[in-house]
Amino acid sequence: MRRDSLSVLIAAGVSAGVLIMTGCSGGGHEPSEKYILVADNTKINYWQTAQKGLNHAASEMKVKSEMQGPDGHDPQAEHDAFKHAVAEKPAGILISASDANLLTPDINSALDQGIPVVTIDADAEESKRLFFIGTDNYNAGTIGGKLTAKLLNNKGNVVVFTLTGQTNLKDRLQGYQAAFAEHPEIKITQVVDVQGNSDVAFDNAKKLLDGKSKVDAFVCLEAVSCPAVADVVNRANMSGKVIVVAMDTDPSTLDWINKGVISATIAQKPWTMAYFGTKLLGDIHLHPPSPLAGSWGKNVFSPVPTFVDTGAFIVDKTNVGSLSQQPPGTNQ
Repeated sequence: MRRDSLSVLIAAGVSAGVLIMTGCSGGGHEPSEKYILVADNTKINYWQTAQKGLNHAASEMKVKSEMQGPDGHDPQAEHDAFKHAVAEKPAGILISASDANLLTPDINSALDQGIPVVTIDADAEESKRLFFIGTDNYNAGTIGGKLTAKLLNNKGNVVVFTLTGQTNLKDRLQGYQAAFAEHPEIKITQVVDVQGNSDVAFDNAKKLLDGKSKVDAFVCLEAVSCPAVADVVNRANMSGKVIVVAMDTDPSTLDWINKGVISATIAQKPWTMAYFGTKLLGDIHLHPPSPLAGSWGKNVFSPVPTFVDTGAFIVDKTNVGSLSQQPPGTNQ
């Protein structure tokens, strides 16, 4: 999702900070309150990390929390999980929309029933969701694109691994394309839909290298594919000859960075998304805007932000060791 101005981000941050200071810190929560995070492919490290943020926020508010959704990539199953979450009548729902078109009617229905819904990680921009918390994905793509261009010395053929149907990944790809547009000798020769399956990434990368295709860099726009791609590059003894740029901080991705096979990854903050999102939902539960599903995006006195950017940054060999730190509340 491309953002139009820095002022939007500043306003979002200020609004979010005000929500926390005026709400959650003042107490008032009931132990029976429940906050639910609904996601797709919940068993991957990315969402396990987000769940820790969810649970830590819930522990601070002394309320209940739960993550729901399919173990693998299955937008229909996530749709079913969201409907189940709504039926529980929770105090608030966080949702990462793997298929925005599929989930938008359900999000709207939840708001109409008085259940606050905030999107994190992957937005459903056309829905009535209150606001989005996550990465500025277009910017993350430009960060990755500029880095890849530098590693390629501004020329080469790039193969991209992605997951179709998610707006956040479309935005990342657009960011890469914009960065590469400044370097006419860099070409994206293929975009592979890995379907949320690392085996698909492995097989496609192997086919390309075994077939002697001219590949100078593999770029991954999501967390699942790059450890498998790095494995292929390593087996083919192409480390250092084929650049690999990953997404997110799966432990196996960090391991391949330490081994020198993956050059770098673009790190997001799923713990922060879920932690901050839960805190803001808690405040909205205590102080709901009226109407709950209002057109706040075009209201200069909106009590909620439109977008909270949790940030993204490059991780390579120079700083990968710093990511071994445990998140707050790990030992609780």
